[in-house]
Amino acid sequence: MKSLPKSLSNVAVFVLFIIIIVIAPSALAQCEEEMVANRCHDKRESMKLKAIAFVAILVSSMVGVCLPLFSSHVPSLSPDRDLFTVVKAFASGVILATGYMHVLPDSFNDLMSDCLPENPWKKFPFTTFVAMLSALFTLMVDSFAMSVYKKRCSRASEMDGGRQENGNVTIENSEHGRALELNGASSQLLRHRVIAQVLELGIVVHSVVIGLAMGASDNQCTIRSLIAALCFHQMFEGMGLGGCILQANYKFRMKAIMVFLFSVTTPLGIILGVGLTKVYSETSPTALIVVGLLNASSAGLLNYMALVDLLAADFLGPKLQKNMMLQAWSYVAVLLGSGFMSLMAKWA
Repeated sequence: MKSLPKSLSNVAVFVLFIIIIVIAPSALAQCEEEMVANRCHDKRESMKLKAIAFVAILVSSMVGVCLPLFSSHVPSLSPDRDLFTVVKAFASGVILATGYMHVLPDSFNDLMSDCLPENPWKKFPFTTFVAMLSALFTLMVDSFAMSVYKKRCSRASEMDGGRQENGNVTIENSEHGRALELNGASSQLLRHRVIAQVLELGIVVHSVVIGLAMGASDNQCTIRSLIAALCFHQMFEGMGLGGCILQANYKFRMKAIMVFLFSVTTPLGIILGVGLTKVYSETSPTALIVVGLLNASSAGLLNYMALVDLLAADFLGPKLQKNMMLQAWSYVAVLLGSGFMSLMAKWA
């Protein structure tokens, strides 16, 4: 699993690349639609709200993603308990609604904006096309990553002189001084690690975009409603990610890196947006295209992860299939999570 830290560093580089691209619209022609000044546009008041948003979202993100990781101190939240399954179902519903009810509509609004030329942006449904490609690409990453990891383990077994013990192949890993069992449990662990990393990638992308938009806005009415909605969003989305990180059974260092990346992306996006207030325009054609395509990609990724890797994996798995009552409560949790997050779309 040496490639895991490297893949996270690639995520950071990818986000930096996004930021550089989004800065570019400041040098381009702006949309000529009029921005009507009203009582909601107050730069001083909006700055106060942004400072509140920074702290509130950071704390909510950290609380949400860390809660599952402290399950060792709260036995009822350990992955093998029923409560963990129900809470994870609720968080999965939140992630599903985030993709369908928040990120996807934002992409439609950006790519169908009057600030963009009719041809080609209103002649072809780019949002759904990119979301579809993103979901298929996520499936490819999911599939190839598992294949690469399994082949790497098999190769290591041959090179290091794997031996057969009780029906399980054991690899002597001289670098780490430990053994890795190639059985059903280890394959499931690899699966959880792939899920955790791909899910974090999708969350990081749309979190930066959300933070950037909030930081660049001086509409205090919009920011005020966004604070509560994003705190709810980040907390329960963090719980879903935290559950995946916990099941991935990472060591402390990797857990800390993934918690840090999730917790700071939206707050750092707010800071970046504040710094670009004078040069960034969300109505710039390039900004609309870049942000719209990123949102469409993120929506496809989140929808795939929520439906396939989180909900389907749990509901079609042996634990819920053998316990109809737990399955029913988990469905209630999914509906509540997706319902509450869908309601948030009224304000954010």
